Amino acid sequence: MAELPDVDELLDAAVRALGGARREGQVTMARAVAAAVAAEEHLVVQAGTGTGKSLAYLVPAIRHAMAEDTTVIVSTATLALQRQLVERDLPRLATALAPLLKREPTFAILKGRRNYLCRNRLASAADAEPEEAGLFDPRALSSLGRQVQRLHEWAEDTLTGDRDELVPGVSDLAWRQVSVAGNECVGAAACPFGQECFAEQARAEAGGADIVVTNHALLAIDATQGYHILPEHRVLVVDEAHELVDRVTSVASGSLSERAVTTAAKRAARLCDVELTERLGETADGLALLFADAEDGRIDHIPDSLATAVAGVRDAAHACISDIGPENKEDPQAATARRLALAALNEVHDTAVRILESFEPPLRDRRDVVWLAKGANRPPALHVAPLTVGGLLREKLFGDRTTVLTSATLTLGGSFTGFAAQWGLGREITGEPASAPRGERPKAEPGESDSAEGEPRWRALDVGSPFEHARSGILYVAAHLPPPGRDGLDPRYVDEIAELIEAAGGRALGLFSSMRAAAQAAEELRERLDHPILCQGEDSTGQLVERFSADERTCLFGTLSLWQGVDVPGPSLQLVIVDRIPFPRPDDPLASARQRAVGAHGGNGFMAVAATHAALLLAQGTGRLLRATGDRGVVAVLDPRLATARYGGFLRASLPPYWGTTDPGVARAALRRLDEAARVPSEV
Repeated sequence: MAELPDVDELLDAAVRALGGARREGQVTMARAVAAAVAAEEHLVVQAGTGTGKSLAYLVPAIRHAMAEDTTVIVSTATLALQRQLVERDLPRLATALAPLLKREPTFAILKGRRNYLCRNRLASAADAEPEEAGLFDPRALSSLGRQVQRLHEWAEDTLTGDRDELVPGVSDLAWRQVSVAGNECVGAAACPFGQECFAEQARAEAGGADIVVTNHALLAIDATQGYHILPEHRVLVVDEAHELVDRVTSVASGSLSERAVTTAAKRAARLCDVELTERLGETADGLALLFADAEDGRIDHIPDSLATAVAGVRDAAHACISDIGPENKEDPQAATARRLALAALNEVHDTAVRILESFEPPLRDRRDVVWLAKGANRPPALHVAPLTVGGLLREKLFGDRTTVLTSATLTLGGSFTGFAAQWGLGREITGEPASAPRGERPKAEPGESDSAEGEPRWRALDVGSPFEHARSGILYVAAHLPPPGRDGLDPRYVDEIAELIEAAGGRALGLFSSMRAAAQAAEELRERLDHPILCQGEDSTGQLVERFSADERTCLFGTLSLWQGVDVPGPSLQLVIVDRIPFPRPDDPLASARQRAVGAHGGNGFMAVAATHAALLLAQGTGRLLRATGDRGVVAVLDPRLATARYGGFLRASLPPYWGTTDPGVARAALRRLDEAARVPSEV
């Protein structure tokens, strides 16, 4: 390895340049990441809010990339963190470290192909009618035309073709007219715009960068679907690792709808015998009729009529695929049309096959779950998803690289093992880190290898948080209230919320289990309280959070989707209210199937799935309270089961270590003191 300053020296330089202060948790994490990379050991790190974990993994990652002349991949779940890394953290860090590293570290962001404008699609679709045109009224199509025209104009000016750089944005339907997914691309060699391709330019830039920032979805596609989009790498950092399983599950899922089949038939119509495409279109009509009469929810045993309809889609799509002729490399537009048609046909064919095959094993041995989803704002569709993704991750993500997984929330019930099991990791490594890489270590004795039955081993670390939770926050559980019911918010819950907000002088974030509960609380409390109350859905989340932050007296109510999107330090947020323990809905098809599968194999399905799900969301939600070292406040959980149920201890052990009480008088008195203290600076 080239002689470079050690991680401590680089981290100190970075912190000084960025105007920060040395944090022991950050130093501990940075050293652990460096040691894991050197020893080629998987590392799982919980780093609480305020630790500065981004720097703690970026500094050793940059050092390794430059010393070994290689690329390190950093994967995140949210666009917000991607932007923070690429637009703020990495530019400042590169400037700070350049004097010590002899050159400035390089970095790039890489997204899925669908996120980039496709010049070939733009040219070939210029005069084409949108494939979904029949589904929209003329006014919507007129708006679509204006958006597509704007995209044509933007294409002349953009240097990256990145959708996120188009402000204001356009609808998904408009964007689909000028972009392609990976399986729809004809390839740079065959494309007349191959030399100008935005996606290829992004990949080329990433190929030579020290650090490449991507997202969990693209990471999953690269690892599991064989596209090899990311540069070659031996070290991977997964930030927001608590989101990894859900994002990989989404990538590994499929859906079959009338719209998907109709789109496939329409694309194939220009290339196939008319009778074949008409037959495929008729199968779409058959699906729609069956969906209209069927109840939504999980399907354990597929009815004969539905199986016949799905088989019809499978066979008709296969016939169209077989009828499409060879590629005409002399005609780029024809090659594009062929590629788009095959992508759509293969998708509906393969999904239909997977749905039918999922029912073949006995119930306890199935690997996929199928359900029908219907709703007022979405067309009916059959969905198929894996019961677990641990095996997939074990084989594709951990097998030939060193992986660091980190988040502020990784210990559920006080243990890392819940997430480790979901990721497909094996036994935890204890003791001092190995001093030599895997390939250079002496052969282990039986039973002491790097894996147990092929499961990768891993080392765990909790670096804590700079926050003194027990001194800064109170966890108040309203044990005197009745358990939550199914028919909206109990009036006693509304009374409790009103008393807490009055004591706090506003300053409250209400996190509700459903949009209906949030709207009910907002409507009723607006009539009772003088404080402004904002509710999710009344404006964009970003605008709501901005207004909430700007006025200390304002309250913001929303659902689970808000929990990771609110970062409001200071006196604007001194009370977080959670109406109920966020267990998955009993009729949630994937969660209920996973719970049943665990039970069928001798485990505790409720604890492994429902309680673990609730613990993660509670930890994420209650973690909104303290976002800076000077923050103080109260987390109020209105659901008494957190204090009284047998599983309450598991859930409480997953939360930050706030000082606890079930006395409403104690909570309200603390909030009044905080309110009085917060008023003083503004009145001086």
